Amino acid sequence: MVFRKLPGVSASGMGLRLSQKFVFLLFLSGLVTLCFGALFFLPDSVRLKRIFLSKTESQPVTVGSENDVREHLKKGAKDPEHLRGITSAKGETSTKLKALSRKPSVINEAKTDKKNAGGETLEEVMPSRSKTESASKDEKVTSSSNQGANTDTSFDYNKFKKCLLKPPLGIEHGKPSDPQTLQRREKVKEMMKFAWDNYKSFAWGKNELRPLTRNGHIGNMFGGLRGASIVDSLDTLYIMGLMDEYNDAKEWVETSLDLNSNGEASLFEVNIRYVGGLLSAYYLTGDEMFKRKVMVLGEKLLPAFNTPTGIPRGVINLGSGTSWSWGWASAGSSILAEFGTLHLEFVHLSELSNNGIYTEKVMNIRKLLNKIEKPHGLYPNFLSPVSGNWVQHHVSIGGLGDSFYEYLIKSYLMSDKTDEEAKKMYYSALEAIEANLVQKSPGGLTYMAEWRGGILDHKMGHLACFSGGMVVIGADDGAPEKRQHYLDLAAEITHTCHESYTTKLGPEAFRFDGGAEATATRLSDRYYILRPEVIESYMYMWRLTHDPKYREWGWEAVEALEQHCRVEAGFSGIRDVYAQTVSHDNMQQSFFLSETLKYLYLLFSDDDLLPLEDWVFNTEAHPLPVVRKKREKTTELFL
Repeated sequence: MVFRKLPGVSASGMGLRLSQKFVFLLFLSGLVTLCFGALFFLPDSVRLKRIFLSKTESQPVTVGSENDVREHLKKGAKDPEHLRGITSAKGETSTKLKALSRKPSVINEAKTDKKNAGGETLEEVMPSRSKTESASKDEKVTSSSNQGANTDTSFDYNKFKKCLLKPPLGIEHGKPSDPQTLQRREKVKEMMKFAWDNYKSFAWGKNELRPLTRNGHIGNMFGGLRGASIVDSLDTLYIMGLMDEYNDAKEWVETSLDLNSNGEASLFEVNIRYVGGLLSAYYLTGDEMFKRKVMVLGEKLLPAFNTPTGIPRGVINLGSGTSWSWGWASAGSSILAEFGTLHLEFVHLSELSNNGIYTEKVMNIRKLLNKIEKPHGLYPNFLSPVSGNWVQHHVSIGGLGDSFYEYLIKSYLMSDKTDEEAKKMYYSALEAIEANLVQKSPGGLTYMAEWRGGILDHKMGHLACFSGGMVVIGADDGAPEKRQHYLDLAAEITHTCHESYTTKLGPEAFRFDGGAEATATRLSDRYYILRPEVIESYMYMWRLTHDPKYREWGWEAVEALEQHCRVEAGFSGIRDVYAQTVSHDNMQQSFFLSETLKYLYLLFSDDDLLPLEDWVFNTEAHPLPVVRKKREKTTELFL
């Protein structure tokens, strides 16, 4: 090829100029590359990377060793649906797992806490406070999970108050006009003060009280968090008007609740007790300290969702963020009652933080559950967080499954009846339960059997006795022609659970085969650990029917608690509800203060104390407000 020579330009000069241009372009290209590359090394590089990286890039899954939860397994643990504390002849509570029942017994002493010394970059979650108020060390969280998200936390508490239809504590704190009912309510209040005072005297700052030995119990369910009884009691003390006790609890939370624990926690238990307790304390009182605490804790739970499906694993290290499944759960499964009992609290975490990540996490769970096939319309208890498939076809309305169903109807109610998806899921599930699990005994008792791949096990757990209350609160919102049917079903289930209480208090599980009628036929099922589920149904049945028998049944429970569970330094569960001589298990569960006594107090109060139009109770009985964006009718200001 022949190049035409340009006029006035020598060949050598033209070559030199081309070389200079080439070097300049090379230099410019390198400079541009260097500038763009530097963006990825800036301190706030995550936000900039999102400009260039795919939004669908998934986070790695971190799974801890299941050996870390071996201590949960003892004799009998091979039967995984038994997720409850069982007391041994030696007086020690054994672990058949407690994490998977709604309110499990807490047992083994916790391992020594490890403080987070990782040196991560931390930042405040909440807006800066006044100069005279310094942020506590636990109100620091890693910044990575919130980068790129809207974390404006300017929740307007006054606006929230205006959206309530009635004063939370009623006109006169729900004081009943009937002298006998008032006397009974005062007795429940005295029981709460007695339980609290002994906890404060002998177990202050620990998770629970051992009333016989008069010392504290830490347990291994809360990942190094302390003060479970304090956080669980905040709202109970407040609504009962025990203000000195409430202020002591509030001060401990503000000064001593250390959220920088580095231990292995049950996602479920931390959520329902700590997150639920702090949320309700904030909504009832407006104290910003509770909001700051709960937002820090909520952020620490998010890494549990870092799985291929978004279904969270059951155990999380609150310090490192690593998570894994319970060692006894089939094939590394997550448990229906655990990952299905997050919705109420997580929606409120989004409300307070103005960060939709929490709602996104729980809605993703729903999305998966709606997509996969359900045998006979039922939801089995074990689901793989990796494949998103059921692992076993075991269905229970008691332990392992219970509060999943409860949170469906309560999600609908808490949404101000706008969450149509939750409503549809609940009534479809209830239809499948009635078709496959609801049974009638030869003696005429209605009960919820368990389902194992098509084979019925004719037993009902104490945990399943919450379902009477669940069915009645949803009676008005199903098909109009089925309203009376739901009221009747709720009454029948509650009656069956009352029948199981005929000897002292009710057992952990009771059967309807071999001639048994609501009776525990196995020694291992005869214990009672101060559980609230039967009393919970009494409270809801009273609120929605005002049949006086429910208050009478509640008073029977009060008398039985006083006679059989009250000891010199608190209240204790018992090992055998049928034994002539009472044997105590030496444990005052935190849920006794949060649930059992609160439900009894509400049972003997007027309906305007925490009215159901405005409040929904989480599965630990912590009241959370209906999410209502505007005021529906004119009321006087309160709070």
